Amino acid sequence: MPKMPETIKSMENLLSMLDSLMREPAPFWNKFYGDRTKGVPFFADKPDENLVSFVEAGALQGGRMLELGCGPGRNAIYAALHGFDVKAVDLSEEAITWAKERAVEKNATVNFTLGSVFDLSPQSEYDLVYDAGCLHHLWPHRRIGYIEMIHHALKDGGYFGLTCFAPGFTEMGGAMEISDWDVYRDRSMHGGQAYSQEKLREIFGGYFELVEIRMMKECMENDPVFGVPFLWTSLWRKHSKG
Repeated sequence: MPKMPETIKSMENLLSMLDSLMREPAPFWNKFYGDRTKGVPFFADKPDENLVSFVEAGALQGGRMLELGCGPGRNAIYAALHGFDVKAVDLSEEAITWAKERAVEKNATVNFTLGSVFDLSPQSEYDLVYDAGCLHHLWPHRRIGYIEMIHHALKDGGYFGLTCFAPGFTEMGGAMEISDWDVYRDRSMHGGQAYSQEKLREIFGGYFELVEIRMMKECMENDPVFGVPFLWTSLWRKHSKG
């Protein structure tokens, strides 16, 4: 296969060049999800406690949902069993296979799709977009496109739910808060990029209204929901026109 010309003539050329400097994500995540016996907390087959709380409180009442980086499908399946028409995307074939198996076991209908979130181009189609761990593994140069895609995906007044690493919890399994520039200096996010509350408000505030932000509640192994104390949970609402 001939080598592509190393000439930057467009924004997509620039993004591709930056991608090439960093770790290729699909092989990493395929290997990650390939061993289901690992003691990874979010391998547990139960939904995020914050998603459940939003549904049970009536803040989220069904409709069309898009999940970004769905992993083994725990949140997508919960939502499908609680009134949502769900499309869930992940770039790991291993994760999608596992998610489909779980959905069959629970008799849940979910459109699990193998692919990158950057291949999506929805237009005002969804009542809810949900991300339980995708953002904090995105290279910063891809974050603008990610946020714009979510904004385009949502209907006016639609919701964006997010869980992501909070800083200061590395001893508990969390991630470091490092600057975007340091990601490229190190060519690494060191396991994931933690976000301060101020940074989340800064990057999302121009697109969405903040409904709630708090630390995820810690849940025990025998609890029916998932929760670890080093993640932010937040809910944002797309501004309605007029």
